[in-house]
Amino acid sequence: GWEVWLNGMEVTQFTYFQEVGSLKCQPITGEITYGLERIAMYLQGVESVYDLQWTDGITYRDVFHQNEVEQSAYNFEHADVAVLFRHFDDHERAALRLIEAGLALPAYERVLDCSHTFNLLDARGAISVTERAAYIGRVRKLARAVAQAYYESRERLGFPMLETVRDAA
Repeated sequence: GWEVWLNGMEVTQFTYFQEVGSLKCQPITGEITYGLERIAMYLQGVESVYDLQWTDGITYRDVFHQNEVEQSAYNFEHADVAVLFRHFDDHERAALRLIEAGLALPAYERVLDCSHTFNLLDARGAISVTERAAYIGRVRKLARAVAQAYYESRERLGFPMLETVRDAA
C-alpha cells in the first residue's frame, strides 16, 4: 500500500489486500483509510488535535480530553491483569466454540475482544517478550480460523455478491 502525507503528517493510506486470514482474495480488494482529525488539523491550522474547533466555542479537548485521561489511567494503571488474562482465555474459548458452531461473525467479535484484551495486557506490561509472541500467535490462529469459517459460510451460499461485483466491473 501507500501513505499520503500532508504538512508532515500521514493523513491517508491506500492498502491492497491479496490475502486475508491466509486466504487469497479474489478479486484483490482495496481499502482507503484517512485520519479525519489530522486533515481537520491541517484545515484549521492547529498543531494539537485538542485545539480543533468542534463547534462554536467548543474544542476537541472539551469533548474528548476527559475520556482520554480516564481511559489511559485504566489502560496503564488500573486494569486488573488477572482479570484480563481470564478474559482473554474466555474470549478465545468462546471464539473457538462459535467457529465450531458455524457462527463466523460472532466468532470474529470474540477475536476482536482477544486482540483488545491482549493490547490492554501489553499496555500494563503484563506480558513478557516471549509471551507476547505467543499471544499474537493465538490471536492470529483465531483470526485465520474465523476467516476460513466465514469463507466456507459464503461458499455454501454460492458467494451471492460475487456476480454483482463481476457485473459492476
